[in-house]
Amino acid sequence: MQDASPTKLLIVDDLPENLQALEALIRDDGREIFQAGSGEEALALLLQHDFAMAILDVQMPGMDGFELAELMRGTEKTRQIPIVFVTAAGKELNYSFKGYEAGAVDVLYKPLDPRAVKGKVQVFVALYEAREAMRRQVEALETAQQKQAATQAQLERALLMRDEFMSMVSHEMRTPLNTLYLETQLRKMQLERGNMAAFGAEQLQRMVARDDRQIQSIIRLIDDMLDVSRIRSGKLSLRPGWVELSGLLRRVVHDLTPQANTAGTAITLDAGTPVSGWWDEFRIEQIVVNLLTNAMRYGCQQPVSVTLTVDTDWARVDVRDCGPGIAPENQAKIFEPYERGVGSDAPAGLGLGLYISRQLAEVHEGSLTLHSKPGEGSTFSLTLPRRDAPPE
Repeated sequence: MQDASPTKLLIVDDLPENLQALEALIRDDGREIFQAGSGEEALALLLQHDFAMAILDVQMPGMDGFELAELMRGTEKTRQIPIVFVTAAGKELNYSFKGYEAGAVDVLYKPLDPRAVKGKVQVFVALYEAREAMRRQVEALETAQQKQAATQAQLERALLMRDEFMSMVSHEMRTPLNTLYLETQLRKMQLERGNMAAFGAEQLQRMVARDDRQIQSIIRLIDDMLDVSRIRSGKLSLRPGWVELSGLLRRVVHDLTPQANTAGTAITLDAGTPVSGWWDEFRIEQIVVNLLTNAMRYGCQQPVSVTLTVDTDWARVDVRDCGPGIAPENQAKIFEPYERGVGSDAPAGLGLGLYISRQLAEVHEGSLTLHSKPGEGSTFSLTLPRRDAPPE
């Protein structure tokens, strides 16, 4: 495919009438002719443009054509430009020899033969355009090869992530399923032995509680995978309703307090200012639960605080832990899917919680950001816009 830009030609002569006559002779569609009245002016043009050829008058005051040609041959940018000399001197002065010695590809004598001039220009223009077409083809081939290599790398990474993801899912699913399986085997054994005392009211209550925890773990894993699928297919939708945020936070903190006690930590809540808005209550609760669960996991059994800040146009929920903090180079990564913290001792999980939470915040036209320094803990901030009517 030929370049749309015109092919540039340079003509140099100290007489304007010669320049006009020569331009009229070689002008054609797809060509752009540049005129220079001196060697110095020609050098300035040569540094600004890429020319297919240069037609130089030999006898010019100041810098003559031979001197200009020598300068062109000494410069990397202009070294390969074909040079044709034009002279009014007789052939007996042997300008041809001197011209070829200066690097010319041809020497023309005045009066010029129009057919010879047009023919030579056509040859050099065709050679230049063929060379440019080849250069563009090589560049296009290199670009295609780079894209192919990048696509191959992306494909290999996707396959690796798929394999790692399937491995994580298998591992995370196996844990609650193994527990359920062992529980059912134990109960089956007790029934076979006729030990009905093992199924008293208190024992049954503990069994149901254990079963519920394992089933909820499996449900959370499935929900996370479904949410990722919805996000990537653009089908994640909200069901906004009128939500009072401080009450939602009190309920979530109350529900997670037993889990915090088991983890050896405590959750404090500062949400005294009521604030309402059009949000998806289920999804906001999902974000807050994810943030609190992460804070308890990574908080080194130190207290976790939840703070609600209210402004005219927005409400912000800050969840702060007193854990080891997150290094700057890892802060963007933790919002990517399948990232599960840094280090070999990172807690288990699919690594989808923060990724899903940020997507949910952005679907609300809000944001989920992180402020953290190593050794100073981490603060995740969920900012939501306040509206008096449902979003359109």
